[in-house]
Amino acid sequence: MIQGGRFKELREEAARTIGALDFDGFGIGGSFTKDDIGTAVGWVNAILPEDKPRHLLGIGEPLDLFNAVEAGCDLFDCIAPTRMARHGTLHTSSGRINIRNAKFVDQFVAIEAECTCYTCTHHTRAYLAHLFRGDEMTAATLASIHNLHFILRLVENIRESILNDTFHQYKKEFLENYIK
Repeated sequence: MIQGGRFKELREEAARTIGALDFDGFGIGGSFTKDDIGTAVGWVNAILPEDKPRHLLGIGEPLDLFNAVEAGCDLFDCIAPTRMARHGTLHTSSGRINIRNAKFVDQFVAIEAECTCYTCTHHTRAYLAHLFRGDEMTAATLASIHNLHFILRLVENIRESILNDTFHQYKKEFLENYIK
């Protein structure tokens, strides 16, 4: 595991030491802010062997995923999509929504029209709002299913955009809609 906080020298030393060992891949951890993920991860990935995957721990927000991919990371894990879901926050292509808000009580449409997750194909925003307002355990499960599906679909689209050499265009278009 590569650590070192926001200290370039410590991260580079850890990357040289761990990178010299015969691992199948490398974990990158530490404390990041949205402003320094690309920089700190870039220091490490400039040193690690290019032929082995780099796993960035604790990254699960869409902007962070784009920044981590740009910095050379291949894999991610994070509790953010399910933690947000447990509190009623859902990802959509036009940004996050809080399904607990009163405006969703009478919206009898999917969380997101184009989404193919179980939650969106079987339930409405109004139903999820009802479940959350009633403190039903099923609410967190259905919201988690949606958020995880959203993040997995995003990563699939990022991968496809890399293969099609349209990553920067995809990032720009996605973030223009997601972050308003």
